[in-house]
Amino acid sequence: MGSQSIYTKENLLDSNEFRKQAHMMIDFIADYYENIEKYPVLSQVQPGYLQNLLPKSAPYYPEPIESILKDVQEHIVPGLTHWQSPNFFAYFPANGSIASFLSEMLMTGFNVAGLNWVSSPAATELESIVTDWLGQMLVLPKSFLFSGGGGGVIHGSSCEAILCTLLAARDQVLSTIGSDSIGKLVVYCSDQTHSAFRKASKIAGIHSRNFRVIKSTRSTSFALSPHLLRSTICSDIEDGLIPLYLCATVGTTSTTAVDPLGPLCDVTKDYGIWAHIDAAYAGSICICPEFRHFIDGVEAANSFSFNPHKLLVTMLDCCCLWVKDPNALINSLSTNPEYLRNKATDSKQVVDYKDWQISLSRRFRAMKLWIVLRSYGVEKLRNVLRSNVELAKLFEGLVGTDKRFEIVVPRKFSLVCFRISPSAISKCKTNIDEINKTLLESINASGRLYMTHTVVDGVFMLRCAIGATLTQEAHVLAAWNVIKKHADVILNMHV
Repeated sequence: MGSQSIYTKENLLDSNEFRKQAHMMIDFIADYYENIEKYPVLSQVQPGYLQNLLPKSAPYYPEPIESILKDVQEHIVPGLTHWQSPNFFAYFPANGSIASFLSEMLMTGFNVAGLNWVSSPAATELESIVTDWLGQMLVLPKSFLFSGGGGGVIHGSSCEAILCTLLAARDQVLSTIGSDSIGKLVVYCSDQTHSAFRKASKIAGIHSRNFRVIKSTRSTSFALSPHLLRSTICSDIEDGLIPLYLCATVGTTSTTAVDPLGPLCDVTKDYGIWAHIDAAYAGSICICPEFRHFIDGVEAANSFSFNPHKLLVTMLDCCCLWVKDPNALINSLSTNPEYLRNKATDSKQVVDYKDWQISLSRRFRAMKLWIVLRSYGVEKLRNVLRSNVELAKLFEGLVGTDKRFEIVVPRKFSLVCFRISPSAISKCKTNIDEINKTLLESINASGRLYMTHTVVDGVFMLRCAIGATLTQEAHVLAAWNVIKKHADVILNMHV
């Protein structure tokens, strides 16, 4: 006597239903990109807006995908700041491409957790291969590649890369001097270094009093001074402290300043300090031969990282980190519970990437980077990056034609830092920073474009970061016209 089991499980990955809903989703996203310029770039909603639009609890019964997408369009899209808009000039771009989007679908579809080699050999081996590919594109020294005894790993962000290398450096030193001496460890950066470094230092247990921020100046284009670094280190040694780690930057967040890597690494080498190079933004551009010189000196560093998800048309999230000594990461971050024991790991012939990062599980990020590199090729990717730089030069030139504005710091890549010049309001008592703050708020409130600001050496400035995949010359010209019109109104009110 037979009967259907009451424990029959519903198939939530039915292939026919998957095809139907996936096609609808692709159409929805394609329509979104096609119409993206119709939306205000910066979301205009007020805090808490979504609470009044959605139910107070989850549905008890299933809802159709059609209803869900309708709510996405009506309730979620208005609350988005549209990072893929061609009129997005804020922060740094988080751009994408067809190849990146489709590969993200593929890696999500496989949904493997490549924590160690045996959990998905292809995920691990492809990551080792593709990081060597990218390292070769950057002309990194062979010592950073698997083929030369080093190696690369793909993290989610530069924050993770900085933290992991800092932990490795910390544990190397403490293994010699004892863990009780952690209060003597000192780390170094400039006042332009990303705030992720301070957070990483807190997590790593570096005392706040031992976090050294060395002031940069406009005379050196806000780059970190090797002389000041050396004098600061010498002072710390005289005080009985132990220099540990330097975070140098190629392409700072505020102004894309570039620290002098070679001279800085000469200093760190003299004192046995771990030198990490954070090129989160500018690393992508350095695959172009004419920009490669910005990472000259990297050969003397211990680690190097950059984010393909910023300019190399690879969807979030994707940060590539290279180290000369993988064992430093492994010794600091490895865990080997019984349930993860396997013959491949015991053989010491494979990479277990769980030991190169903070978390255990990890996404198959190598898939999307591999497909992007294959779909576009090195030369096409270089030309995309060059186009962004040329558009930034165009914007820089437009600013230069209007005497009311000034370029605050020299442009290096595809970021232009500018402001209304103090000379434009010389007869007005209004503070120039307040004028520029009003200009930025007015521009962003228009919905026509979105820019952000920074303050460097006490100067408030607007940042025009060009790099969104869809941005063309017409968008740059239109953005400049919007800026001029808003400046006309503001200056007429104050002059």
